[in-house]
Amino acid sequence: MPRMIYDYTKSVLERVSFDPILFQKELRKAMKNLLPYEFEQLKKWLQYYTSGKPELQQCLTLVIE
Repeated sequence: MPRMIYDYTKSVLERVSFDPILFQKELRKAMKNLLPYEFEQLKKWLQYYTSGKPELQQCLTLVIE
C-alpha cells in the first residue's frame, strides 16, 4: 500500500510540473504524507526529474533541508 502512495505522489508532481508554485505546494504535502524511506526515494527522483527543468530546481531546497 505505501508504494501506491509514493507512485501517486510522483504522478501528481509530474502533472503539476508546469507550475512551480503548485509543484512546491504538492511537494510540501508529500513531505507530510510519505514515510521516511519513501521520502528519501522521492528526493532522488526529484534530483533526476528536475535536472532538465531549471524552473523547478528551486524546489529542491525544500527537500534538502
